[in-house]
Amino acid sequence: MIVTSAVRHAAAGSAALLFVLPVPAAVASPAPTVSSVSSIPSAPSVFRASAVGEPTPPVRRYVDPARLDQRGVQVQPLAGAPRLPSASALSWVVADASTGEVLAARDAHRKLPPASTLKALFALTALPHHDPSDQHTVADSELTGIGAGSSLVGIKEGYTYKVSDLWNGVFLSSGNDAVHVLAAMNGGWDSMARKMQEKARSLGANDTHVVSPDGYDAPGQVSSAYDLAVFGRAGLQDPAFTRYCSTRYADFPAGSWSYGIANTNRLLTGENGVDRYPGLIGIKNGYTSNAGNTLVSAAKRGDRTLVVSVMNPQEGGGFAVYEEARSLLDWGFEAAGSVQPVGSLLPERPKAEADARAVAAARDGRGGAGPETAPRAGTASAEASGTKDARPEETGTKGVGTKEAGTKDAPVEGTPARSAPASGSSAQEAPVRGASAEDGPAQGAPAKDGRAGDAPDEASAASDASAGLPLGLIGAACAAALALWLWRRRAGAGGSARG
Repeated sequence: MIVTSAVRHAAAGSAALLFVLPVPAAVASPAPTVSSVSSIPSAPSVFRASAVGEPTPPVRRYVDPARLDQRGVQVQPLAGAPRLPSASALSWVVADASTGEVLAARDAHRKLPPASTLKALFALTALPHHDPSDQHTVADSELTGIGAGSSLVGIKEGYTYKVSDLWNGVFLSSGNDAVHVLAAMNGGWDSMARKMQEKARSLGANDTHVVSPDGYDAPGQVSSAYDLAVFGRAGLQDPAFTRYCSTRYADFPAGSWSYGIANTNRLLTGENGVDRYPGLIGIKNGYTSNAGNTLVSAAKRGDRTLVVSVMNPQEGGGFAVYEEARSLLDWGFEAAGSVQPVGSLLPERPKAEADARAVAAARDGRGGAGPETAPRAGTASAEASGTKDARPEETGTKGVGTKEAGTKDAPVEGTPARSAPASGSSAQEAPVRGASAEDGPAQGAPAKDGRAGDAPDEASAASDASAGLPLGLIGAACAAALALWLWRRRAGAGGSARG
């Protein structure tokens, strides 16, 4: 009877306490799905529901930049890869314009006179500074110093031109007179050469030395097939650049009348016995007696855009540069997915960073480590401009004429972002240092509430505590009810004795 009464009181007390106390909501938390479990090791220290199950962004593959410093043809074919075509050019590059991956190359960093393909760098430097509709009246001083034998569009002093007309003269007629006028509008000839040099370095093009902004042969002026491909890829990301370089025909003003000009890039226009290349997007061709024929061109087929640069073919005559570019473009489209990249047009990223990413990815694959023992998972994709040892090659001294090219119609789509999280890590992870606070803290770093550690560990600990809470309450209620019953029993017994 005593035991039964005690149990009854304990049950009643427990029921009353459980009725008053709220049941924790975490008890009913659902079991994690397969995708959420796989993402747990790489979650940031502040748990975010939006990161659960999100796909991991692709990782930019590390490619040894030193491979492109080697002489000869560089290519890494996989099973079923098409055979590289024969090309007599002293230097050439085939690259994917979206990813920047170099699919194949020959003497990519060999320094050679660029001729008017250097106008691509001139456009990258000067285009942003004037609206196409702006008008400019040409002064006689702006047309002085044009090299003998230069290609011209026909600009006259005292005439007023729209900026868009001047750029048509640059891209279609490869007019050195148009370059001289635009350079005067942007600080002058020497200032423009310095700005172009700075622009080249900012893009990771370290082989280029600018002396004459129009590409006319000058002592010490050189570039490389690699740098020309870099300039072409950068230009495709500018709608204005792409529009000009892909224009085949335009009217050029001459006071009260105008005359037609045609792009000198035969792959774009299909003239003089050279067939048009389907999907071509310019970019610029050139010629001087010292540089020979040069060409940087791009084409789009399906969802892929390729950039090809060709410098100074040694066989086949004046149109060989177009046919060799054609064969390299065909090979590049056919080789999609069947070759490994041999380099990248993106500025170099230190190998140590790639190794750090691999370590972080391996750590995440083992389930993650605590903040005291593990390196941080998020790393900034610091694509610092690398420097390359340059081999001294030929330099230009005398110029004849330049005849140049154009391109297509739209900027490259889907250009990758400059950085991507490490393989296996959440898309929400932030760089360790120098990154925007909006990206969130790195894994293992202090969270906004001052706590450290991995979010999944905190969440699972809270869940375990919540699951054990009702049993603790029942035990405490039973103990309290039993103590109350014993106290009342003693009080009743004492009253009976006193009575």
